[in-house]
Order: sequence, then C-alpha cells, then structure tokens
Amino acid sequence: MTDLAKRWRGLKALVHDAVDVTTDLVGVGHESAARSARAVTDRIEPLRVPAAIVDDVRRLSTNGLLGTIKVVNRVVEKVTDVALDLATDSPETDEAKIVPAVSMRSDETTTGAWISDASIGLLNAAVGDHLSARDNGLDMSMLFRVADHYVNLAPPAISAALPEPSPRVAFFVHGLGTTEWSWCLAAEQYHGDPTTHFGSLLERDLGVTPVFLRYNTGRRVPDNGRLLAQELQRFVDAYPVPIEELTLIGHSMGGLVLRSACHYGDDDGMPWTGLVRRLFCLGSPHAGAPLAKLGHVVGDVLESIDLPGTQITGRIISGRSAGIKDLRHGDVVDEDWLEANPDVTEDTTLLPHASHYFMSATITSDPEHVVGHLVGDLMVRRPSAEGPELCESHFDIETFRYGGVMHHQLQNHPAVYEVIRRVCAGE
Repeated sequence: MTDLAKRWRGLKALVHDAVDVTTDLVGVGHESAARSARAVTDRIEPLRVPAAIVDDVRRLSTNGLLGTIKVVNRVVEKVTDVALDLATDSPETDEAKIVPAVSMRSDETTTGAWISDASIGLLNAAVGDHLSARDNGLDMSMLFRVADHYVNLAPPAISAALPEPSPRVAFFVHGLGTTEWSWCLAAEQYHGDPTTHFGSLLERDLGVTPVFLRYNTGRRVPDNGRLLAQELQRFVDAYPVPIEELTLIGHSMGGLVLRSACHYGDDDGMPWTGLVRRLFCLGSPHAGAPLAKLGHVVGDVLESIDLPGTQITGRIISGRSAGIKDLRHGDVVDEDWLEANPDVTEDTTLLPHASHYFMSATITSDPEHVVGHLVGDLMVRRPSAEGPELCESHFDIETFRYGGVMHHQLQNHPAVYEVIRRVCAGE
C-alpha cells in the first residue's frame, strides 16, 4: 500500500474513532446532567422514587441509542476498509528503497506538501499514542532522514543516499508537534539561504554528515527513547564506513528522547553509545514545561466539577497524548512516571564519557531579567532547560543562556550554531 493510501485510510479510521469518542462524551454529558437533576429530586420525597424510575428508563434508552451509533459506526468502517483494500492493493516495496521527503527549505511553507506534513506532525503530538496503538496510517512512526530522503536501515539504502559518508555523524531530533523540517525554520532570515540549517552548516564547515530523525511525538518519551536506541544501533551497523564519533542534538522534547535513548542504549550495552562524543539539548524541559503542568491541573479541576460542560471539557483535556503528559515532569525513563514524585529521581540518562551542553533561552534580552526567569522562552523556563538535577553522578556539563530568543528559534539560531560548531571543532 502506498504512503498516500495509508494516510487516507488512517484519516478515515481517525474519523471513525472520533465518532466513538464524541458518542462517549455525549454519554458523559447526559449522565452529568441527570446527576444534577437527581440531586434536586432526591431531596423531595414524593418525587424521589418516580424520578429514579424515569432516570433508569432514560439511562437504558440513551445507552441503547449511543451503543447503536457505535456499532453502526464500526460496521461502516469495516465495509469501507474492504473497499479501500481492493482499491489500493499494491505489491510490497523493496526494503532497501529510499523514499522522498518534503524539502528542508524555509520557503516551502505555502506548498501543499509542507502543509500536509506539518498537519501530520501536529496530529501526532495530539493523539499520537492513539494512532500508534491503533496502527493508524497517520502514525509518523520512526524514520531516519538523509538529505531529502527517508532511508530504511539497510546498507544498500544508506549507501545509495550517502555516496560520500563521513565517519563523523551529527544526529538531529525535533520537538513536540513538529517534523524534521523544523530544523530549517527561518533559514533565509538567519542565514540568507532557505536551505541552510545546523546540519548543512556542520557538513560545510566540518565535513560532518547530518542525519535527521522523524518520530511520533505523541508516544511516551521512554517508548520513543527505547526504540531510538535500537534503531541507532541498526543505523551504525548499516553505515557505509565505520563511525568514529556521534554528535546528538535535540530540540525541546527531542533532547528528552535522546537522553532516554542514551539510558536504554547504555543499559543494554549497545555499542553505539560508546561513539557518542557530545549531546546538545536545546530548550529541553528537563524539569517539565509550564503548559504541560497547567494542562494537568486544569483537566483535574474540570473533571472534579460535575457539570456537563466541565466534565466534557475535562475529559478532552485529560485525553491529551502520553507524550504531552511526559512533558509535565520531563519524564525520560519508565521509572519517572511510575514514581509517586518523579521530580526527585536520580538521573541516570547521561553518558559518563560524553560531554553535555544544555541551551536555555529567554524572551528578554537579559537572561537574568526577572520576566525572563519566570517565563523563559515562553515554552520552557530557564532552570528546566539547563539540565536535569543530578544527585550523585558527575558529568562533563556546560550550560548556555540566550537572551531575546524564543523557543522555536533555538533550532536554527546563528548564536546557537556557533557554539555547536566550536564544540564539534574542538575549539
């Protein structure tokens, strides 16, 4: 089945899932309204028993109607699935094939291909865990991008995409709700060339081969980290020449995913972890993000108020993806979200032999300004971006602060690149 066919089928499946969710929310609203009415009638003795009987009849009929809607919805889904299978059936593609990707140019934002790709990134952030669990065709999965192609982690595919591979590789991981395209954000404004990004600059200046990750940001960070650890080993094994050093660069959630991958890779004794020389985290919420914390509180408060409007809204907010929930505390390993108080767990996600660089930003030109300290780059506060709290371990760590820089600008800002270049050049 082609990628386009998978997306259409995934979109159709998502619509059917949305019908089920909406039906359940209607049921929640009905029950909340009924409880409010019963709270009144139960206090009036002559009405208490008749009202209870009427409510039982209402509940039975409502549940029957809503259940019928869900059954019909799933029958329609099965019938249309059969039709789509017949219409889109195609032979399996070669595992070594390289697949074209949306061009990494900052002037592509008005094209249909870019809008479609960006929309899928946002959708995965919102309900990516659901898409993954349902094996939905809109799931971004996890793909490695070299130049303008996604490659399967097989030697023929990587060799075809990299005619002149370097033994030095820089690996880039994007943040929540985006795709790998985000690394070329504002390229023309910052560098005078819409195709310029950290990867192309490192390749030009230091001969480093850039590789970009594409992944479903709605899944749990530990799940993505565990999978990335395995995929990185496959990549290293399939690379055309022996890799001498790996530089890992993650923006926002991407930094957490990289820390998670380092943990699971090191824990399982994967050889690729020994190749890592440096890790850069750009605006990563190591101690959590304010909006994620606010979403948790608002969802709990609304669900605690027994009114149709608050119950439905609270359920919707609480239904946010697992990836977004992980940003509440900056969870990177399973133990983080299993602990009663994840803020106090000891960090085990940094590699002792590698250097670590944590970049924070503030909207104020002075990073020390009280406003900048309070709101950070509007998405992550400065203390959170400056690295995980270490209890006993000691690592090679440096922190950098950038004033007058917003969260998304860290991905392609010239000042950030200059630090990355100097570090990678050994200056």
